[in-house]
Amino acid sequence: MQSLVMLQSKEKQRYLPMKKGCDCSMAKALFTPLTIKNVTLKNRIVMSPMCMYSCFDEDGKVTDFHLTHYTSRAVGQVGLVIVEATAVTKQGRISVHDLGIWSDEHIDGLKKLVELNHAYGSKIGIQLGHAGRKADIPEAIIAPSAIAFPGMKTPEAMTVEAIHDVVDAFRQAARRAKWAGFDIVEIHAAHGYLINQFLSPLTNQRDDDYGGDRDRRYRLLSEVIEAVKTEFDGPLFVRISANDYIEGGNTPEDYVYYAKKMKSQGVDLIDCSSGAVVPASIDAFPGYQVPYADKIRNEAGIMTGAVGLILNAVQAEEILKNGRADVVLLARELLRDPYWPYRAAKELRTTIEAPVQYKRGWDA
Repeated sequence: MQSLVMLQSKEKQRYLPMKKGCDCSMAKALFTPLTIKNVTLKNRIVMSPMCMYSCFDEDGKVTDFHLTHYTSRAVGQVGLVIVEATAVTKQGRISVHDLGIWSDEHIDGLKKLVELNHAYGSKIGIQLGHAGRKADIPEAIIAPSAIAFPGMKTPEAMTVEAIHDVVDAFRQAARRAKWAGFDIVEIHAAHGYLINQFLSPLTNQRDDDYGGDRDRRYRLLSEVIEAVKTEFDGPLFVRISANDYIEGGNTPEDYVYYAKKMKSQGVDLIDCSSGAVVPASIDAFPGYQVPYADKIRNEAGIMTGAVGLILNAVQAEEILKNGRADVVLLARELLRDPYWPYRAAKELRTTIEAPVQYKRGWDA
């Protein structure tokens, strides 16, 4: 009987390797802390910014939905939660239901969101954006050139004064982000929105200092980076679309060039997405954007985040262990499962901390 009990005990250890006391000597990159400037993430799991279109009074203020949505991922032990694209001007909203940071009246709601996420041990960032020609709003819209996105209204080509106003709006938004207590600021320069429109020759046909060659097309992003830095001294990310997927558009090689310029300006990490500046056929398979993060990280010498159909822990671990990125950003997976980090820990045969209220379920 004693031998049987010992055998059962050994079998239990074998089939329940997640229990405390197991041999988890192999370090898991996914659950290794990462310090960026003055901020330490407890793991490399990042919630990718995703528009929720949940400000139903068109005032851009945080709602109960946002408090529940983002805090759930903090409870789920996501290392960094990045809040959705938040408009730096009312005209820069992607939709009338977007979050905003164009007014000091937005600060209280954003501060409450920050405090709730911090209470569960997650760091929190905010993505600052302007939709440009992809703004679906009743008002007039603006862009570097008067070229409409297919199916949308034609924007007004921006004057130099309007460009300066947008740069200042990013500066003011960074000030409000600091007051609200955000750990990280991300500049949205991807997915066909305003800064991406300036970067791409497909949408920028200006003949002044903000259009033409790569350096002039980069000027708006350069000025936004400098403006944000005057107000916010924490880690600074930039999300890019590393491939336009259309002949004559920007390529990953162009973004290695841009990444080197961003690094020289003090950007800490580049969040590597792709596409959406113009309609394109994209073969979206698991990990399809990871090579962009890999290329930029290793050719420009800057930290990167990999995003794009990262589905499971083994896939994420491979990306990190092979030095292809420094963090992984999950989008749809974290919509489906706010507690994905727990599932990932089980898959990688390791343990992570749980809020005390959930320990009964996690330790069982």
